[in-house]
Amino acid sequence: MAELFQLQIILPNRILYDNPVSMVEMTTGEGEIGVYARHLPVTTTLAPGIVRIHEEGGIKLAAVHSGFVVILGDKVTLMAEVAEWPDEIDVNRAEEARIRAERRIGGAEAGVDIARAEMALRRALVRIEIRDHVK
Repeated sequence: MAELFQLQIILPNRILYDNPVSMVEMTTGEGEIGVYARHLPVTTTLAPGIVRIHEEGGIKLAAVHSGFVVILGDKVTLMAEVAEWPDEIDVNRAEEARIRAERRIGGAEAGVDIARAEMALRRALVRIEIRDHVK
């Protein structure tokens, strides 16, 4: 059995997760990382992606859209603006958001904030992807 460490996913309005885990995988600003117990201390940004939580009973998935992660030897804390369990996601709404973002990115409309549209597209794609994983 792998050594366990405490994982917390904290949102502005609630604690999404607070349990011991054997591993957590996430998307950071530098790319995908996996963390086990006794990881070197790191603080970095979170990018939109699926967080894979390795519990004793299996793997749990959550969509995380942005924030920070603090990794210490015996505790990992994700502080996210938005994070959702798959059953909290409205796939139709995510599809509509994807279409809107793609139109903004591809359109010739003046004054469109492309960076903001690209982030909206990434969030929508994460929501769609996580729902596809749990079907």
